[in-house]
Amino acid sequence: MLFGDPLPELDVHTGYRGPVACRAAGITYRQLDYWARTGLVEPSIRGAKGSGSQRLYSFRDILLLKVVKRLLDTGVSLQQIRTAVTALHARGVDDLTSITLMSDGASVYECTSADEVIDLVQGGQGVFGIAVGRVWHEVEGTLATLPTEHAEPVIEDELAKRRAARRRAM
Repeated sequence: MLFGDPLPELDVHTGYRGPVACRAAGITYRQLDYWARTGLVEPSIRGAKGSGSQRLYSFRDILLLKVVKRLLDTGVSLQQIRTAVTALHARGVDDLTSITLMSDGASVYECTSADEVIDLVQGGQGVFGIAVGRVWHEVEGTLATLPTEHAEPVIEDELAKRRAARRRAM
């Protein structure tokens, strides 16, 4: 599956805590924490806010984590991966499954059709590819056996709002 099978809609309130995200993506918690703090892959359901809070990652966040891990494993630099992730975010995460990421080990190329993949390989630029739709199914299979968490709406009391306003003013 390179381009295209229809993929199921996801519940936007169902998320996965950090350790589950790590296990599904095949990364360490230290990598997850670093990537979240530096903005490479941030949790879209709930970010960490202070001591003791838990990040909550969506399915698509974990998909992106696994793609980043695959790119790192093939020798692509973190700087190039950041550039590719920024481009993917600009494109829209919903569109992510219809592309194949190709790389020569130094740069990452985005292909949306089989013709683009062929052109890239014939031009001697593409060495390997990551069919994001295939990674989607792998992550889906892994997460099927792992615990989920439903994100509850955050209710802030008046005191918490005042504290937050005071911190912003400092």
